[in-house]
Amino acid sequence: MARAINTIARAPGFEGAWMTVVQLRSARNESGRHDELFEIIRNRSFRRGHFKLASGIESDLYFNMKATIMDPRGGYLVALEVLDFAHKCGAEFVGGLALGAVPTLGAVAAISFAEDRPLRTFFVRQEAKAHGTGERIEGLSLGESFEGKTVVVVDDVATKGGSIMQAIEAARELGATIGTALVIVDREKGAEDYLLSKNVKLFSLFQEHQFV
Repeated sequence: MARAINTIARAPGFEGAWMTVVQLRSARNESGRHDELFEIIRNRSFRRGHFKLASGIESDLYFNMKATIMDPRGGYLVALEVLDFAHKCGAEFVGGLALGAVPTLGAVAAISFAEDRPLRTFFVRQEAKAHGTGERIEGLSLGESFEGKTVVVVDDVATKGGSIMQAIEAARELGATIGTALVIVDREKGAEDYLLSKNVKLFSLFQEHQFV
């Protein structure tokens, strides 16, 4: 089971970045935004039925997270959660794989500037584009790299962890230090163990069982 971010934990690769219940929950308790986000996800994104997931497995439960992160209030709340988490980790960049992470990453960048705590973001294409610069990672300027930078990778939903790992491997190739990943919902289908085997701790805002 992925660590919900109300768990006391130290993320590998983030020296001095201790994340505690008090640190991560204080802002939420003041605004109630975490509970509000849960309700938005439950009402807009959570579905029951019979579904085949991107990982190939079949499930009676489904999270269409685009309906939450493309919603004005839902997208704003998700971005705030990601921004708070990244800063507590000491991250210098936040990124993820297209398409799941892209809407949130744009919101994170904009809100981080508006709140005077700027955080750079990037996304990783499934494949390098066949035109223009031919780059697979978008968001870096000419000559810029992740060398020596602390990076957090995010995604909307984790099942087995493959999409998250694709983004991690691409960023690591450019020198990124990555020991932590964050998802909105962990489906609790093996992503945590898989990522841990790759020296990455998985954290989640919510876990599937909370919606059942």
